[in-house]
Amino acid sequence: MQMATRSPNHAAASPSGKVILMGAGPGAADLISVRGARLLAQADVVLHDALVTPECLALASQAIIISVGKRSGQRSASQSAINQQLVEAAQKYKLVVRLKGGDPMLFGRADEEMNALEAAGITFEIVPGITTALAAAASAKVPLTKRGVARSVALFTSSTASNENADTRIPDCDTFVQYMGGKEAQLTAERMLAKGYSPELPVIMIENCSRSNESIARISLAQLAQGVSLGAGPVIVMFGEALRARSKSAN
Repeated sequence: MQMATRSPNHAAASPSGKVILMGAGPGAADLISVRGARLLAQADVVLHDALVTPECLALASQAIIISVGKRSGQRSASQSAINQQLVEAAQKYKLVVRLKGGDPMLFGRADEEMNALEAAGITFEIVPGITTALAAAASAKVPLTKRGVARSVALFTSSTASNENADTRIPDCDTFVQYMGGKEAQLTAERMLAKGYSPELPVIMIENCSRSNESIARISLAQLAQGVSLGAGPVIVMFGEALRARSKSAN
């Protein structure tokens, strides 16, 4: 997308402006941080991921909006091209926001973008966001930890290097959460069963977490291994005994 022309007062007063690597949270606009909303309202340019909702972008109504979304299996901007866009935007404007779904420091390619900004001598700041694992637990009303049941949590993704052993992606943990797990969750369940996990282990799948079209499926590991039909939205999958339904007397 080509940048629109801005009035001179938005041009950077110094050799380069500042970049904010910001987490938009899981989707709902009112789950973004107060700091994040304030900075979006001041931004000159916002480069956003595909998972950022229109409601979040509306908080930056005065800014140039540039989509640099990366979705698995779909044509998208390369990371090197995104890095270059960030540098060029900061050289032209005072305040640039790189808006990412969830939190920028978790599965957000933040390290590569920070390296590019540092190499170009551009100042940057990190504004955290609510990562989807925590929002998913809140939506499903289940804890990720539970006294006497689960004291450790792992967050993982199916995206791995080509030389990585797929079996290592099953965490040795009490509760674990698979990001971007829509297409890969069935394979994860098959591997878990092969490793001896109980077929009745609770699994919760949440599509479009925190959004108006959110959907929640509560199933067992065995059911997941047989396949679950999902829509086209982003999916996060939680596994563990801590997710087991509470008795009515405990509600």
